[in-house]
Amino acid sequence: MTFRPKSLAGLLWLGVFLMSGAGQALAAGDAAKGQQVFQSQCAACHSTSPGVTLFGPSLASVYGKPAARMKGYAYSPALTNAHLTWTADTLNKFLTSPQSDVPGTKMPFAGLSDPTQRADVIAYLAQLAGPQK
Repeated sequence: MTFRPKSLAGLLWLGVFLMSGAGQALAAGDAAKGQQVFQSQCAACHSTSPGVTLFGPSLASVYGKPAARMKGYAYSPALTNAHLTWTADTLNKFLTSPQSDVPGTKMPFAGLSDPTQRADVIAYLAQLAGPQK
């Protein structure tokens, strides 16, 4: 089924719909592509195996969880005190520029400038965490 607005009002409604929460499903990332980005940009420092700490903490089930709370990793006070929960919005902001979002974080990565890559990585992390309650 294709929606074709026949008026300016219909076109405006479509724009509002796409910018609202109802249109978020259309903007969701691709977890398979996110896995590829993760492998090239994140895997040198982060594992996706539970409890496996590399330079950074495991990201196996980080999505939907409070930041800096996984056991087995010494987080920076900055991230611990940021009181974040890793949602699509907080991950998007953090992955854009970790040092700008949480000054003093130990994460030396400059960030992912491409919003599509960020969305894909976030979809991958959400997939790793499994269904959210």
